[in-house]
Amino acid sequence: MRISDEVNRAIERLKVRFPDLGFEVTSDDAVFIKGAIIEVLKTLGAALGIVVAVIWLFFGRLGATLIPAVTIPIALIGSVAGIWLMGFSINIITLLALVLSTGLVVDDAIVVTENIQRRRQEGIARRAAAVLGTGQVFFAVIATTVTLIAVFVPISFLPSDAGRLFTEFGFVLAVTVAISSFVALTMCPMLASLSEGLGRGAGVMSGVGGWLASLYGALIRPMIRAPLVTLVGATLVAGGAVLVYDRLGEELVPPEDRGMISVWLQGPDGTGLDYTDRQVVKVEEVMRPYVDAGVARSLYSITGRYDLNRGSIGLRLVPWHDRDVSQAEIEAEIRDGIARLPGARARAYSSNSLGLRGGSGGGLSIALTGPNYPDIAAAADRFSRQLAEVEGVSDIRVQYQATQPQLSIGVDRRRASDLRVPMSTLSVALRALIDEDEVAELTIDDEAVPILLQSAEGAVRDPVDLMNLFIRSNAGDLVPLSQIVSFSERGIAAELDRHAQRRAIEIDASLAPEVTLREAIDDVRALAQQRLPDGIGLIFLGEAASLDETSSALAATYVIALLVVFLVLLAQFESLTSALVVMTTVPFGVCAAIYALLLTGTTINIYSQIGVLMLIGVMAKNGILLVEFANQLRDRGRPVLDAAHEAALARLRPISMTLICTVLSGLPLILSSGPGAEARAAIGWVIVGGLGMAAVFTLFLTPAAYALVSGLTRSRASSSEALEKELSAIKG
Repeated sequence: MRISDEVNRAIERLKVRFPDLGFEVTSDDAVFIKGAIIEVLKTLGAALGIVVAVIWLFFGRLGATLIPAVTIPIALIGSVAGIWLMGFSINIITLLALVLSTGLVVDDAIVVTENIQRRRQEGIARRAAAVLGTGQVFFAVIATTVTLIAVFVPISFLPSDAGRLFTEFGFVLAVTVAISSFVALTMCPMLASLSEGLGRGAGVMSGVGGWLASLYGALIRPMIRAPLVTLVGATLVAGGAVLVYDRLGEELVPPEDRGMISVWLQGPDGTGLDYTDRQVVKVEEVMRPYVDAGVARSLYSITGRYDLNRGSIGLRLVPWHDRDVSQAEIEAEIRDGIARLPGARARAYSSNSLGLRGGSGGGLSIALTGPNYPDIAAAADRFSRQLAEVEGVSDIRVQYQATQPQLSIGVDRRRASDLRVPMSTLSVALRALIDEDEVAELTIDDEAVPILLQSAEGAVRDPVDLMNLFIRSNAGDLVPLSQIVSFSERGIAAELDRHAQRRAIEIDASLAPEVTLREAIDDVRALAQQRLPDGIGLIFLGEAASLDETSSALAATYVIALLVVFLVLLAQFESLTSALVVMTTVPFGVCAAIYALLLTGTTINIYSQIGVLMLIGVMAKNGILLVEFANQLRDRGRPVLDAAHEAALARLRPISMTLICTVLSGLPLILSSGPGAEARAAIGWVIVGGLGMAAVFTLFLTPAAYALVSGLTRSRASSSEALEKELSAIKG
């Protein structure tokens, strides 16, 4: 952004200095970045307002609302300080992490404040209530914080290109949660001890909340008494998510409106600038109506980019709020227009905020590898025709074309020897006549000056002229060059690619909007296994390669996160059964996220997968709150079923508050518009829809799982008493 601002200021100075020249910015990624950051800041502000409003609805008093609300600015400011200390920047990824953490940073404060309020309502004095209420949930807050950090930290170590971009994401979430936990256990009890009105009054939701609590208690009692039936029913519901998973589709990132459309054009090999320029003008005619209609700001073309037969055309769209048509719609219309271009191959493409499109422009890019280029080229031609049979794959382009004209000069060495023409003389003459030959280099005043040998009439451009030239032999005779050399013209490839340290030929293809990249990858891989000959390999490039790498990395991250969470819970609870109860609900939360993606038409992409990983932490967090309180009740001598029922009722209010805060804080992500809205919506739907449905599993499945699993073991208090008796017997 700073570079963009400085360049724009420099352009303004140039306009003043050269008033007769026109200056136009053809491409500026900072426009999207600035817009996306502004939208994320708006989303952050909306999320803050929603969270504070939810807290007020439950607590009912402004003073009580401010106690947990004060953790939000402290945690967010502390996170910004952490970003600065780690050398990160304020960017889309870090700001998105701050938005998602808004609903999480108040969770611990809500749990602490709500428990203190409950103790105050029991008639305990404010200072004592602050101490006892905080002590009662101290372990649960620490356990949830460590668990969340254990989930978020693996994001920072994803090995793929996409994963490295989320290093800052995982770090910001972990730091924010840690700071919010510290504030919740220190500042919130202090503020609560000073508040006289914390235990008075009731929130707006008190009436409805009381009725819902009674209904909830009536519903969970039979579930707790028949926990196995409850678990089987939940498993059947979750099993449906496994069946619909394949219907979601998978891609690296969702299509984004970047406000910029580019068209890449390539004419036949050997054509010149004039020919290419005519093709570029034809593409401009397709794209110019959007400038005339006010949808696009400017049109910029380059003829002869990288090669004489190549060109590029860029269409810079007006800001997002100034147009009603999306970039995807414009791209579809442009593709239809340039598909009928007779003299060249042209394709429209766009980038994304992660810069991971590769060379495929959002389509499919592959490479065939083999021992030599002729064999690979033959296989590529056959495979390109077979690719047309794959559903959704079109506009297939083989990047290897042996059509670049090349004139080769062959020397008859035996004939030259018979005519006593040295090869060195012939070589110098040909270099001087065709181009120029550097014969020496002088140094004058510390400056190197080359001495070039070239024809007095200039370089020879017509091959026929070479046949009329003469070369002096060692005998002093002039020998016609036509007696020694011969010319041959043949087609060659303009460039030779290598991938995975092997000779390779690239193939690009466009994908239909209804076909996801994962479906195309699977179909192409299956086709290659059936049709490619022996010795020819297939590798994916660009976005397809990043998707494969990211998917495997995220799958490993899920496994590591679940394993680390389980080990953390095992160490904190010092109980296998308690850890199992918490972990039981986590897979059901993931299934809820799958249903949410299906209902909203969201694909599995890097953003939605990060949202699912975050959902794992939230599910485990809510389970810890309930299980820890149930363990405390069992330590006091309560039966397992009663402990599960009473803990569910006691933790209904704080769990509901934290879930509602987290879910509603994700609403601005869904409702936002402008640059980067597609990425925000992908995470938002997982949080809102997935966590909203997962709340059912948390509130109903966790008590039933506790009743089933914890009933198999004794309470911690009974185990401690048994240990004391054994030690006393030894001493006695």
